Amino acid sequence: MPKDMTEGRAVLYRRAIGQSVCPHGLKARHLLRREGLEVEERLITTPEQNEAVKAELGVKTTPQVFLGGERIGGYDDLRTRFGKTVPDPNAVTYRPVLTIFAVAALMALAVSWLVHGTLTAQVVPWFVAISMCFLGVQKLQDVDRFATMFLNYDLLARRWVPYGYVYPFVETAAGVLMLAGVMTWLAVPAMLFIGTVGAVSVFKAVYIDKRELKCACVGGNTRVPLGFVSLTENLAMMAMGLWGMTQLL
Repeated sequence: MPKDMTEGRAVLYRRAIGQSVCPHGLKARHLLRREGLEVEERLITTPEQNEAVKAELGVKTTPQVFLGGERIGGYDDLRTRFGKTVPDPNAVTYRPVLTIFAVAALMALAVSWLVHGTLTAQVVPWFVAISMCFLGVQKLQDVDRFATMFLNYDLLARRWVPYGYVYPFVETAAGVLMLAGVMTWLAVPAMLFIGTVGAVSVFKAVYIDKRELKCACVGGNTRVPLGFVSLTENLAMMAMGLWGMTQLL
């Protein structure tokens, strides 16, 4: 155990076994340097050495950080020591869906600029179409997991289970067709249908039944809470569907 620590200096034990480099060790080194500390790295280059270091230090994992001769622990412990928030992997967050909407909006603006050389009203339908494609891709990564979570609240899926498996394909296809401006006679009713069913389902689950659920909108592995954002997403599809119907008639 290091005894030669001084203020402004740290000892970091981290794994670098061949091409396998511990990412948390690299993050710990970066954090220490960002905090203005001189870092003495003690690289662990073999599995045997890793086991020996863990036994010597009396720990179960590496990396391990020492400050002033005191063992701080791993990367998360180091963040806590410096007063930084340690992300909770189970905490609910709107970040995934808000990120999708933000990037979709930027892409819609970029397409408008590319096609028209300026920003036009076409940005809105492009934004909805691109968002649908992004959200569809999230669901298509694991359709079964999405369908399982979807069954918690979608009214149609509860009556006809295959709807949960069909939904991601319908959403993605409608988004692509709307973006391309082709077969709108098919894409628009599909968008209106899934948006209406979704809005009614979310409204009932959240505002009538008062249930606290996670939304399947960004796939089956999500921490996004079912609520206002989910309802807004479906209402946007409804609105675009209704607008599209007026263009078809």
